[in-house]
Amino acid sequence: MNMSVNLAGVELKNPVMTASGTFGSGAEYSEFVDLNRLGAVVTKGVANIPWPGNPTPRIAEVYGGMLNAIGLQNPGIDVFCERDIPYLKQYDTKIIVNVCGKSTEDYCEVVERLADEPVDLLEINISCPNVKEGGIAFGQDPKAVEAITKEVKKYAKQSVIMKLSPNVTDITVMAKAAEAGGADVLSLINTLTGMKIDIERQTFAIANKTGGMSGPAVKPVAVRMVYQVANAVSIPIIGMGGIANAEDAMEFILAGATAVSVGTANFFNPYTTTEVAEGIEAYMKRHQVNDIRELIGAVK
Repeated sequence: MNMSVNLAGVELKNPVMTASGTFGSGAEYSEFVDLNRLGAVVTKGVANIPWPGNPTPRIAEVYGGMLNAIGLQNPGIDVFCERDIPYLKQYDTKIIVNVCGKSTEDYCEVVERLADEPVDLLEINISCPNVKEGGIAFGQDPKAVEAITKEVKKYAKQSVIMKLSPNVTDITVMAKAAEAGGADVLSLINTLTGMKIDIERQTFAIANKTGGMSGPAVKPVAVRMVYQVANAVSIPIIGMGGIANAEDAMEFILAGATAVSVGTANFFNPYTTTEVAEGIEAYMKRHQVNDIRELIGAVK
């Protein structure tokens, strides 16, 4: 039975990976998850310099999911290269580095720094606010999406995944802009913008006022967007958003995703990723499918 999938020339042993920001760089999950059994590990976002993140409180539970406004706290690219890459290289899994920045130059600096590092793919988080353009996220303007994709591609030695924000009117416009800019793969969705108010304290539950909503409640939106994008572009897609089990993952694959990322579920069940991989295999046996590629985008 063949569970391997190909993302822009990178062969993954199975389509299951972690979603950025929910798995660190794997070390804190290693007692629960054998990283050798994952198709890839996607790291937490890394920037050109250390970021302290947002003030606390910065996480809140909501019905069917959670809000986070961590603010992409990270130790910066130098610490990442010295500490996290060597750790992940011990395992037989692909390494996907999530890159964040506040300007196009920031992103390009990190991408250039990673050119000679032994990592397999780069995932560019364009949900970051573009400080030079008044704080609107790179991923909310198709011209900006195409421009940053083109710039990043100039510096990247690895294939580039553009991670799309769902906080837009038409996700296919953004997907086509990324493809036009030279993206090799797309990943979606990032979090939906949400808010929670603490009615007893009569204030915002998160210091940042708004946060990114993730978890099971966002899945129908994510599946719809993956389906739309799969039918609008010709590059592979990594689907994510509320995947908590193999059934959820199969929805994304049938909608057109080549691979899937598990995020929020890692917090309430640290075994989710391997359970999803085993569950997909069981699904294939049950449906007598020998090659997972037969299932990608099978629902039209």
